[in-house]
Amino acid sequence: LEAAGVAESPLPAVVLAILARNAEHSLPHYLGALERLDYPRARMALWCATDHNVDNTTEMLQEWLAAVGDDYAAVVWRPEGEPRFYPDEEGPKHWTKERHQFLMELKQEALTFARDWGADYILFADTDNILTNNQTLRLLMGQGLPVVAPMLDSQTYYSNFWCGITPQGYYRRTAEYFPTKNRQRRGCFRVPMVHSTFLVSLRAEGADQLAFYPPHPNYTWPFDDIIVFAYACQAAGVAVHVCNEHRYGYINVPVKSHQGLEDERVNFIHLILEALVDGPPMQASAHVTRPSKRPSKIGFDEVFVISLARRPDRRERMLASLWEMEISGRVVDAVDGRMLNSSAIRSLGVDLLPGYQDPYSGRTLTKGEVGCFLSHYSIWEEVVARGLSQVLVFEDDVRFESNFRGRLERLMEDVEAEKLPWDLIYLGRKQVNPEKEAAVEGLPGLVVAGYSYWTLAYALSLAGARKLLASQPLRRMLPVDEFLPIMFDQHPNEQYKAHFWPRDLVAFSARPLLAAPTHYAGDAEWLSDTETSSPWDDDSGRLISWSGSQKTLRSPRLDMAGSSGHSLQPQPRDEL
Repeated sequence: LEAAGVAESPLPAVVLAILARNAEHSLPHYLGALERLDYPRARMALWCATDHNVDNTTEMLQEWLAAVGDDYAAVVWRPEGEPRFYPDEEGPKHWTKERHQFLMELKQEALTFARDWGADYILFADTDNILTNNQTLRLLMGQGLPVVAPMLDSQTYYSNFWCGITPQGYYRRTAEYFPTKNRQRRGCFRVPMVHSTFLVSLRAEGADQLAFYPPHPNYTWPFDDIIVFAYACQAAGVAVHVCNEHRYGYINVPVKSHQGLEDERVNFIHLILEALVDGPPMQASAHVTRPSKRPSKIGFDEVFVISLARRPDRRERMLASLWEMEISGRVVDAVDGRMLNSSAIRSLGVDLLPGYQDPYSGRTLTKGEVGCFLSHYSIWEEVVARGLSQVLVFEDDVRFESNFRGRLERLMEDVEAEKLPWDLIYLGRKQVNPEKEAAVEGLPGLVVAGYSYWTLAYALSLAGARKLLASQPLRRMLPVDEFLPIMFDQHPNEQYKAHFWPRDLVAFSARPLLAAPTHYAGDAEWLSDTETSSPWDDDSGRLISWSGSQKTLRSPRLDMAGSSGHSLQPQPRDEL
């Protein structure tokens, strides 16, 4: 469908350039974000091209355009069904010179259409860039800049701008990148390059000289669309900026050229999970048919999710996360420490372990910790009562690492292949002395667990559950994450250990870890129902924050544990 020129209006006209290839995994969320942009569709045109697909990208775009296309001032649709591959590509993620050139030609065609149509702006946005901020267009226009990008967040330190470029057109590290990416400095900053998602003002001085193809006559830099456009801006004297004062949305970390579409899909699922934690979450378009999901228990007899009824946001996020990973979870209502009084606690047969004190604050057991222990204990009881051979246990504040499901399935397959006897496998924890933990022969993804904090994610066997119950821990209770290391004889406090025998739980840990807490003490969003609680025998109703406990702080050793970009220190190529 070709379009006539744009109608007169005081509101700027915008072209949305959509260039999609093998984007089935991200298109529903991408298109959903475009639908939600707070800007009149009568002042927007869609320029949409797709090519070289081996998935349902073309059909998905056709379905979406049929549903919403009439709402826009103009629609240009450029599908190419064949060929499905480039002749010299090694795979769908391999960037050949021919592919770069074809993409540059498409972007140039979109730019030319926008000029001919009389648009004031054109927004380029890659199909795995999700603009969750529906004010993005208005905010960028309000800056009055010729070329401006909304800084997008990713699973790592990757983003959609460069702070430095060499005289030969290659990436140059600068001191400004990480403070900008981490929003330690906020505002709009001039940079040599933006890519993936950016807005071009077609009325700006010099904008008529901007081009993607052919490259500038003096161009000698690498043959790459983002570098070609950066050079064009430089040659035309057009300033390029990135703005980070708002959270605009997300960008998927690109996979390597030798990887495939499944790797990219798994990457994007992780980005969806990160958005569920950090917010705002992505919302898929209701106008496209998404590939169906088939949740399973991934080889476990049950997948338990411990969740407080008064924290519905956490519960919903966890269930949504599991759904995205196609894991079938069952919610277990947590025992709410706030609803317990000292007499109710004692009526359950609970008594404090003599002499117990928090290792950092010196406080006694809190009601929140009692509730947490009882919640886990009820699951152990169910495992034994039902004879469940192996289960997964999650708390509701889990941040899943990339490809959680695939990595866990491989780990359990390897454990089974090695016929390794096990009672408990930590999937997420805070390691106290990781350098002292021994590797497991034949299982590179597993270590013998040492003293650890947290019970946010673990696998438990029937034999393990029986051992935990047999120790009768309710009669001498301490926090559940202190109890478990006692049971595998790795707790440093000999007085505590003396109350439990035998201490023969066979415990391991995934390494790298597969899960981490959503937040840590000191984070603005941090919230703990065990650390913000009253002492176990205090019925005054007062809540005390014990956030000084080192348990809840981010571990300086998490980089050694192989956690994701949330805990790693910046590495030289993280931003590329």
